[in-house]
Amino acid sequence: MFLCDFYKVPKINEPDDQKMTETSNCADDDDNDEEDANEVQIELGPQPLTIMKARQLLSWYTLSQNANVSAVDNNPVLHPLWVRCDMSDPSGTTWFGAETVCMGNKVSGVKLYSVTCKGSTVDKKSLVTLGDLKQEHKKRHHPSSMAIKGSARFNLFGSTVVENTTIESQSSVTVDFKWSHVESILETPPLSSTATLNIKVASGDMRSPMFEMYRELEFLQTLADGLRTGETEWMEPLESTSAVTLTKVTVLLHLFLKTTKMKSETETQIFNSLMERGDLDFVEQLWVRMRKSVTSYQDIGDCLKLVTEALRYGDIKPWIHRDSSSSLSKLILQSYHQQIDHVSLTGVTPVHMLLEMGVDKMRKDYINYLIGNLLLITLNLCITLQVDLQEQVIRLRKLHHLLEIILTCSTFLGLPYDRLFLLTQSCLQHYKTYPYDEEHDFKLQIKPALISHFYQKEHPAVWGVEVSSGHGPREVRTSLQLSDRPLVDHVIFETDYQNETVNGDSEDPAFFSTMVYCSLVSFVSMYTGQN
Repeated sequence: MFLCDFYKVPKINEPDDQKMTETSNCADDDDNDEEDANEVQIELGPQPLTIMKARQLLSWYTLSQNANVSAVDNNPVLHPLWVRCDMSDPSGTTWFGAETVCMGNKVSGVKLYSVTCKGSTVDKKSLVTLGDLKQEHKKRHHPSSMAIKGSARFNLFGSTVVENTTIESQSSVTVDFKWSHVESILETPPLSSTATLNIKVASGDMRSPMFEMYRELEFLQTLADGLRTGETEWMEPLESTSAVTLTKVTVLLHLFLKTTKMKSETETQIFNSLMERGDLDFVEQLWVRMRKSVTSYQDIGDCLKLVTEALRYGDIKPWIHRDSSSSLSKLILQSYHQQIDHVSLTGVTPVHMLLEMGVDKMRKDYINYLIGNLLLITLNLCITLQVDLQEQVIRLRKLHHLLEIILTCSTFLGLPYDRLFLLTQSCLQHYKTYPYDEEHDFKLQIKPALISHFYQKEHPAVWGVEVSSGHGPREVRTSLQLSDRPLVDHVIFETDYQNETVNGDSEDPAFFSTMVYCSLVSFVSMYTGQN
């Protein structure tokens, strides 16, 4: 598509983000130089065209595609052309567009589009009616029959407005509806509509039941980054007691209690959530305490030295999971036979060992939830961690993101098991191929009845209706879109509302109107015979 981008919002730049400073008329040359350096610079990008100039461009486009014009007989078929307009005409035109219509490999005509916009209004009587839209389509195309389709988008989860204050969220869940047989403007989508969820979840939302796991994963990422770059930005400790003291407590508890399993008060507090797992072994308990308290490489080395010495002297023989794979777990297994390999706790070795402990523990947490809730049947490539440690951390982030998505849909939307299972498989399949991406929109088809209580009493973010006629490349459409924010960004609309979105807690929503018109221009075939 050719896009004549004839507009860019003027950008005001102030060097080094400094504000302009006033200078005296008696300032010397040095002061004048400084004033020049801090002068406001306005970068004016390409501007939108007037209607007349935009029409001229579309005329040239149309002529270039008309095979009856001998001068351009061999011209190639062009991509669609869209031109931004300045909205200065009475109709408020913001776009003109053109695309070719082909029969076989030859251009038989051109479709011309115009997009007009109006500022926001709460007066529903001023909106275009369904009858007006039908009449406009009939006037342009004289069809024998017309099809009418409706569409709407509702926001189900995301930024919220509380007492006229917007609480921003990087996560959002919207639902798109499509249906036929529209009866009136702004009608509620019927339960017979097709509905598709658009799910975009950012990790770290404090409202998420996964927030504590997110903080744990962030510490894991800090260790991985430190190993990769050689520099570590330590997080603020969550415990006031030092890491070494907490490790001593852990060792002493195992020394005196000689228990095969133990679950401390600390773990109970940490996993008092949907991700709670009550079978933490010694290494996992040690990880929990250390990740909340270590603030240096020295802390990690000192803690692991205490544990390895206790193992070497046979003071403790702690219980661990059979499938534990960390270096410390292997030392514990060796201690059962009183044969422990020497480990030099110098350099990055302690950090590497601690990272292994965290990866091992968090992998079990995630898989335990998925299998426990019957969302995972077989191990997927995304979960298989037989790769290097850095790649394991990346895959854990993918698993965490998957669970953020699942728990958002189950906790806040209450989706049933079959939809959650399908969404889980879809996310796993996506992350088999693609890198970690919190901006990706995951799609999930659902029945409108499952979420009817969310949208039937709410205002849509976007509502549209489309009248169409014709078939194939000669199909033409006339459409209306009503939205809570402008659908074009190169013009400024007049509105009485201060926010970007015009609807807050208002009972009477305000909508911007966008109309799209289409005209079909057919090229008449010409034949020149010879005498």
